[in-house]
Amino acid sequence: MHLEPIGYVKSPESDQIDHGWGKIISEIHLEQSFRPGLSGLEEFSHALIVFHMHKASMNIETDLVRRPQGREDMPNLGIFSQRAKHRPNPIGVTTVEIISVADGVLKVRGLDAINNTPILDIKPYFPQFDRVEAKTPEWVNEIMKNYF
Repeated sequence: MHLEPIGYVKSPESDQIDHGWGKIISEIHLEQSFRPGLSGLEEFSHALIVFHMHKASMNIETDLVRRPQGREDMPNLGIFSQRAKHRPNPIGVTTVEIISVADGVLKVRGLDAINNTPILDIKPYFPQFDRVEAKTPEWVNEIMKNYF
């Protein structure tokens, strides 16, 4: 398997944080050859951003089963029950609000990716595909209180 970035994040955030992403405005600067692919995206309010969490690492002994955010008030859970950054394949997916699309740059709000994060794909948010009635455990509400 071989993946190449289509662009990179320009963000004021360069630290891997666990809260406050909802206020952050980032730009995704596409490589020149991919810029025409943004055509029409300005008609959408939201997009799904797929990215490589290039600063994350995975230690199978400590990250495969852990407490979300390392918090003692959280249950001990497998990595596939979490959205943690330390994963077998460090791929992130976030739904973001589109602020603008111009000159090969997608400006968004709410992208939880640090500065210089490689972007793998951008997909328009389709409510028909992406919105579902979801069930989550109670701990998810607690951990997400200050995330966005």
